Amino acid sequence: MWFDAFVTNVDRTPRNSNLLWWHAALYLIDHGAALYFHHNWQSMDQVEQMARSRFPAIRDHVLLPWASGIEEADRRLRPRLDEALFARVIEQIPDGWLLPEPGLATPAAKRAGYLEFLTRRLEAVPLFLEEAMRARAQLV
Repeated sequence: MWFDAFVTNVDRTPRNSNLLWWHAALYLIDHGAALYFHHNWQSMDQVEQMARSRFPAIRDHVLLPWASGIEEADRRLRPRLDEALFARVIEQIPDGWLLPEPGLATPAAKRAGYLEFLTRRLEAVPLFLEEAMRARAQLV
């Protein structure tokens, strides 16, 4: 649940869980709705607003009833992420996947947009963490 809130994945609901249980392990699959801002880059201002979102859609997350360890997940996951890691990962995206958009005409501009989003999203962890804990408290 922490990961989905971080990447703003709106598509892990009971209606469409995108989970796979295979060989006694749970896998998160089909991340097409994650980082959904990249389907419509309107402006970097909107991207920043989304990055700083509390992500209220977390209330519909299929794993919410079992997310008693979200604070522990935060303690484990957040320290592993930083701008340098994001930059290394983003640099590996092939140029051909970074098609021009209004205001983002080059692969370098798109990479900068992703880096900006992920860095800002990391700063917003306390916001979405609070939102997730609030949503769970209302549910259970």
